[in-house]
Amino acid sequence: MNTEQFYPLFLQAEKVTIDSRKVGKNDIFFAFSGENFNAATLAEQAVENGALAVIVEQQEFENKEKNIFFVHSTLEFLQQLAIHHRKQLQIPIIGLTGSNGKTTTKEIIHAVLSEKFNVQYTSGNLNNHIGVPLTLLSIKPEHEMAVIEMGANHQKEITLLSSISQPDFGYITNFGKAHLEGFGGYEGVIKGKSELYDYLKDHKKTIIVNENDPVQVEKTENYSPKITFGKEDSDYQFELFSEENFVGLKYKDHKAVSKLTGEYNFTNLCAAASLGLYFGIDFENIKNAIQNYTPTNMRSQIVKKEGKTLVLDTYNANPSSMTASLHNFINFEGSKTIIIGDMLELGEESTVEHQNILKIAHDLGFNEIITVGKHFKAVNNSSKSFENTAELVEYLSLNKLKSENILLKASRGISLEKAIDFI
Repeated sequence: MNTEQFYPLFLQAEKVTIDSRKVGKNDIFFAFSGENFNAATLAEQAVENGALAVIVEQQEFENKEKNIFFVHSTLEFLQQLAIHHRKQLQIPIIGLTGSNGKTTTKEIIHAVLSEKFNVQYTSGNLNNHIGVPLTLLSIKPEHEMAVIEMGANHQKEITLLSSISQPDFGYITNFGKAHLEGFGGYEGVIKGKSELYDYLKDHKKTIIVNENDPVQVEKTENYSPKITFGKEDSDYQFELFSEENFVGLKYKDHKAVSKLTGEYNFTNLCAAASLGLYFGIDFENIKNAIQNYTPTNMRSQIVKKEGKTLVLDTYNANPSSMTASLHNFINFEGSKTIIIGDMLELGEESTVEHQNILKIAHDLGFNEIITVGKHFKAVNNSSKSFENTAELVEYLSLNKLKSENILLKASRGISLEKAIDFI
C-alpha cells in the first residue's frame, strides 16, 4: 500500500483521526502504537464503528476485505499522505512559527482572512509532526486557503514541517528564549525557527516581515518577495494604541481595538492585518474580525470575576514572554498581584532565568508576588512560594487575594489554571 494507491479512498473520507474514541462513519483511523498501547488492536472495532479505512503497522492486524491496511510506519504514511494531498491543493497556504504568540497570531489571521475566504487552520495546538499532517488532511475542496501553525523545540523540526506543509507564505512571530534546552541556547532558537525562512527562500515563496524586529530584517535582507510592516517605508504601517488595557491597531484613519491585552500582541495584529490587506480585504472587515475575536484559550485572556480583573496566560511561558507580560501588567490601574509559575525546558539556563524574572517582578513593584513550581521555589525563599499548583490552591482556599488585578502566567506543565476557581 502506498499513498497514491490509498489517496482515492482518502478523498471519500469524512476526516482522518488518530483517536479511536473519535472514529465516526466514513473516517480514516491511523492506529498509532505507543510503548504501553497498541491501537491496532482496535482496528476491527473502528470498522464496526463506521470507519472507511484503518491504517496499522502490524501485519497480523491487516484485513484488506475490511479496508484495514498494513504499512511499515503509520507516522510516515500519515506524513506522506499529507504531502501527496498538499501537492493536489491549488490554494495559498500560510505557514507560521515563532517563540511566542504563534497560536494567537494564527487565530487572528484566520479571523481576518475568514472575512472574505473559506479558511482552514490548525485546530488547537496540533502543530507538531503529527498535528501538521492532520491539519493538511482536513483541508477540503471548499477551502480557499489555509493557515498552518508549526511548533518546534529542536533543530530541523521546522525543516520537516515545512517540507510537509509546503507554505506559499511564511511568518515567524519572534525569536525568544523558549525551548532553550532543546535548541541549544538563544542562537539555536534563531537558527531553528529560521528554517522556515530557508524553505521559503529555496522555493521562492513570500515572507512576512516585521521590520521592527532586527533579526527578521537581517534574515530576510535583500530577499524578495516579501510583505513588510512596522516602518515608515514598509508595505503597511500601523499605530499602536490601547483602550482599557486592551491593545488596539490604527491604520490610516481607522481604529480597531482587540480583546487582547499586552503590547506584545500588537505585532500579532499587524501581521494579520497585513495579510488581510494583501489579500484585498477592506480594513472595515479587518476591524470587524479583530474586534470580534475573543481569546478563550488562556492566552492573553482577560476575565472579570467578583470585581477583580484576571489576566490568564497559563498556556505557555518562557523568559521572553514572561518579561513582556510583567511589563504589560504593571500598567494596569489599581493594586496588582502576580502568580507566576515555572518556565520549563530552559536547561542549564533555568536557575539564572528564574532569578532574572523574580528580580524584574520585585523591581516593578507589584503589590504581591506569588510563585509556583520547583524552579521558582529554588530561587525564592518567600512564604508565598509554592512547589506546585495544589499547594497554591490550598493557600488560596484560606487566603483571599485582595488586589484588583491578578496575573496568572506559567508554562503549561504547571496547570496554573486550576487555581482560577479559588481566586
